[in-house]
Amino acid sequence: MKVMLRRNAAGVLSVYVPKKDLEEPVVSQEKAQLWGGTVTLANGWTLSLPEMAEGTTLPITVEARKLAEAE
Repeated sequence: MKVMLRRNAAGVLSVYVPKKDLEEPVVSQEKAQLWGGTVTLANGWTLSLPEMAEGTTLPITVEARKLAEAE
């Protein structure tokens, strides 16, 4: 699914999902550099992000994959 990642003025990373009209802050991330790992949103979703170059700037729209939620 297409998602937009951005940081607000306070430096908080958030993800916007246009098809769901949903914006949620990122509460944890697997990798410090963000790309190629997973992020967990405040609503409980876990998204797998694509590999990107180290200097990639935000905001950016990427193709992310939603991982199955824990039962």
